[in-house]
Amino acid sequence: MSIPATATRPGNPSAPVHIVWDWNGTLLHDIDAVLAATNASFAEFGFAPVTLEQYRDLYVVPVPKFYERLMGRLPTEAEWAVMDDTFHRYYWAAADEAGLTEGARELLHDWQAEGLTQSLLSLAPHEKLLPLVQAHGIERHFLRVDGRVGPSHTSKAGHLVRHMAALADSGVSAGRTILIGDAVDDALAAAHVGARAVLYTGGSHSRRSLESAGVDVVDTLAEAVLTARRLAE
Repeated sequence: MSIPATATRPGNPSAPVHIVWDWNGTLLHDIDAVLAATNASFAEFGFAPVTLEQYRDLYVVPVPKFYERLMGRLPTEAEWAVMDDTFHRYYWAAADEAGLTEGARELLHDWQAEGLTQSLLSLAPHEKLLPLVQAHGIERHFLRVDGRVGPSHTSKAGHLVRHMAALADSGVSAGRTILIGDAVDDALAAAHVGARAVLYTGGSHSRRSLESAGVDVVDTLAEAVLTARRLAE
């Protein structure tokens, strides 16, 4: 069931629903590039490569905690610096070849065509993110596109605080915002600001891992948007 642009939840009779989209693993289908870059970073220290199933079962943000699950210990600062540099070197060499997730372009267009708003927030570096979003020709669908500023070993919560503050002048409120992402960290970030989350299984986490967050979990982006509509009723 669809809802009109002015549909509201009780107690807030005028605010429309807003979607904050995650990028990597959600709108951008880049899991193959991510896995290859992860294994390249592991190879620097002679660690065995991981399978996609292992990656999705163990992935967690902040990323050093993910490496701890794989290595049995946290990487040292020196190891982390090498792994992080290697990952990004391999990932960004492959990222240009990654396509949008099935149906993403149409969903973004249709949501905007209804008069509803959406934005994009990623933990990818902002200076790398923006040209890639522009290359896919979808930046016009978003009120804002924000990537990570600062170190790479952070969670999304603080970045979402910054993102929501920047959207306040556009009438976006956390209570009427749904974050669509592919990681448990997305759900934690949404809860941190008083928003809600829908998690998609096509990216970094297994369904079992995502379900541990206690939010709606879906297998397609179309289902994610339908669920966002339902949550907004």
